Amino acid sequence: MNVGELSPALVSSRMAADGLAVAIPPVTVRLRSPLRQVATQFHSLYADYVVADASDYADIDVRLVPAGGARRWLRPQVQFVVDGVMPFDAFPQDHALPLFEWGLNWVFSHRMHDHLVLHAAAVARGGRALLLPAWPGSGKSTLAASLASRGWRFFSDEFGLVKLDGGDVIPFVRPVALKNQSIAVMRAFDPHAFIGTSFPKTRKGTVAHLRAPAESVRRAREPARVGAVVFPDFEAGAEASMRRIDKATAFLKLAGNAFNYEVVGERGFKAVAAIIRGCESYILRYGDLDAAHAAIEGVMGDRA
Repeated sequence: MNVGELSPALVSSRMAADGLAVAIPPVTVRLRSPLRQVATQFHSLYADYVVADASDYADIDVRLVPAGGARRWLRPQVQFVVDGVMPFDAFPQDHALPLFEWGLNWVFSHRMHDHLVLHAAAVARGGRALLLPAWPGSGKSTLAASLASRGWRFFSDEFGLVKLDGGDVIPFVRPVALKNQSIAVMRAFDPHAFIGTSFPKTRKGTVAHLRAPAESVRRAREPARVGAVVFPDFEAGAEASMRRIDKATAFLKLAGNAFNYEVVGERGFKAVAAIIRGCESYILRYGDLDAAHAAIEGVMGDRA
């Protein structure tokens, strides 16, 4: 059964009681919260995800609970609690869903050390993955979302999750976090995309979440081999240019975009080296999504 097959009221009651466990491969997440708006927003964005059995083991147990203290009467706040630990300060209560998404990112990046965890968007087509490693402001989330709207299989806008023992990229399919101008850009690029509530004045500006394609959610346990590594560099008004980079430079850039490169040690070195040896790497400078797509097709082509 998928989340969308449950009524919003039932999702809310489950979250308020023992929690709603959902498969978000490669993990199962249980979310508990008494906040009705969290259940409503989660229901709309995670409609295509499989509901786990209540007795199933949850890899990550999250609670979003109202924060205590005198400030709760002036400006209600919410606390992110994971497995009994509170790693962050409280957020405004109306930012509960962004807090859940950012908190889940934090947990994932700190725990998935049986994989190489790259700070990268990832999409795939025809069994070949395109890694888009970059830091905030590069446009990787918008670029990945736009490719997904044109038939690419969406893996993640935040994590390139690579098997240490084989080099395959593993999906971690979740809603795309769009920020500020990228919200309007995606609304114009794909008018049929489902974009949820906008949250103004967050720590990253205005944030809204684009629902992941249902087909990508359905195939979220299917890995892909890396077909190319493209480092995106968005600049408003820039003409698209795709520049190939040498293997040594590509290795250093990709290793520098790994959350846990030092943690996994030699295995991380070997995983990055295998990716770089197995495909070409490029820097994509772009200011327009259609032009960026054309440049990507030029290096991936039928190999994608």
